[in-house]
Amino acid sequence: MTTNVPPGWTDLFTAEARKSYFQTLMHFVDEEYQIQTCYPPKQQIWRAFEQCTLDQTRVVIIGQDPYHGPGQANGMSFSVAEGIAHPPSLVNIFKEIQQDLNVIPYPSGDLNRWSNQGVLLLNATLTVRAQQAGSHQKKGWETFTDAVIKHINEQRNSIVFMLWGGYAKRKGRIIDRKKHHVLESGHPSPLSANRGYWFGNKHFSKANGYLDNPIDWR
Repeated sequence: MTTNVPPGWTDLFTAEARKSYFQTLMHFVDEEYQIQTCYPPKQQIWRAFEQCTLDQTRVVIIGQDPYHGPGQANGMSFSVAEGIAHPPSLVNIFKEIQQDLNVIPYPSGDLNRWSNQGVLLLNATLTVRAQQAGSHQKKGWETFTDAVIKHINEQRNSIVFMLWGGYAKRKGRIIDRKKHHVLESGHPSPLSANRGYWFGNKHFSKANGYLDNPIDWR
């Protein structure tokens, strides 16, 4: 797969593209998209980086896999394509925003409006087979996204990292917590949220309390 380097991420992508794991990963992704139905659409794999450059990044939200249903994934964690019904995790995210900030989120599930304000919506694994959650895990994506987190950790200051659920918390171990602001809670999925690990975390108001210019989380 040809990697068109998103503007603002040249150093990271250039360094990783030289490594054998990344070359093997791109070959795997090419083959999977040729013989399987995979998400997101191939042209949107790097969308999170295209919509939010390193210099623009102020908040990082770490997800796990892309959504694996038809038309859902659009290259940004927790975001869905325009006009697609909101998956349960996104429903719970919007409920928490409404409770936390006393605002009504916009109806669209496409979170590009957050990315444009400096929110990097980063999945740990950037591709997946249709209807097969986790099918592209342990193929190299986790190594790449660890490198992304490390790069942001080293190159930027005072970034707000939102780590939702055990998987994201493990990914966040490399973050320098003296340098950045880390918010942790349960995952917004119904399994976690209904057990009391999500609602009431107030991550959105807390993030805005750290930032010089608040994010419009609607």
